[in-house]
Amino acid sequence: MADKIKDAEDKFLEALFGAETIADDGFSKRIVVRIRRRQWLRRLALPIAAAIGAAIAFKPAMALFSIVNQMTVSVPGELVASVTDWVPSLQVVVTGGMLLMIAVLSVRMLEE
Repeated sequence: MADKIKDAEDKFLEALFGAETIADDGFSKRIVVRIRRRQWLRRLALPIAAAIGAAIAFKPAMALFSIVNQMTVSVPGELVASVTDWVPSLQVVVTGGMLLMIAVLSVRMLEE
């Protein structure tokens, strides 16, 4: 039904965009291929950088873990027990994480 009712502006736009395309000898396709290739490079750059960083940091992290483990073994039992009292339980950590996620999602919804 909307196709039958055309005013002067609709006819002008049809005439303007109804013209034949300009031959570009594949230029447009080459540009689209380049854009897609760059898009994939950008998508893969961060995960690859994270994997390289994790591989580099693995050995020092394991050394740090072994040093901390040796220190906790050499510390008297009463001191270790008092330190573990300060560490929150898993339930508190999960609840805090869920509250943080709800807050972030709420802010995003408010922005829209």
